[in-house]
Amino acid sequence: MANSYHQVYIQAVFAVKYRAAVLDKEWRSHVFSVIGNLINETGCKTIIVNGVEDHVHCFLGLKPTVSISELMKVVKAKSSKYINDNRFLLNRFEWQEGYGVFSYSHKQLDAVYKYIKNQEKHHSKKTFNEEYLAILEKFEIQYDEKYLFEQLK
Repeated sequence: MANSYHQVYIQAVFAVKYRAAVLDKEWRSHVFSVIGNLINETGCKTIIVNGVEDHVHCFLGLKPTVSISELMKVVKAKSSKYINDNRFLLNRFEWQEGYGVFSYSHKQLDAVYKYIKNQEKHHSKKTFNEEYLAILEKFEIQYDEKYLFEQLK
């Protein structure tokens, strides 16, 4: 009998609209759990979801029948609805348009997991902009700075 096998690991990174630092430490781990459950509901497998006040990293095993764009659309829409429905903020919450997605091999699982787990420590030394640009450069992704994450002026 023929079978299909897969092993596709991705890290998705997305930010709060205007990079506002509104993901409060008091409730953000709960929201990250909700995001993890949303990923699992698509048939993908959450490895870790973590971040800081203005952005999120999701590390997951991608199910081959799930498109990355559809996964991100569902996760961002439903998690922002959850934040708004639970009135965690006085104003309406939105994620920034767009996201970054990066692939990893099985041998990199532990290192990526630790990196995402230690986001607070990591961002005490490096800003999100510095981090994101470093990831784009590491993966040799060409980008135009005017299309990177929008910031409130």
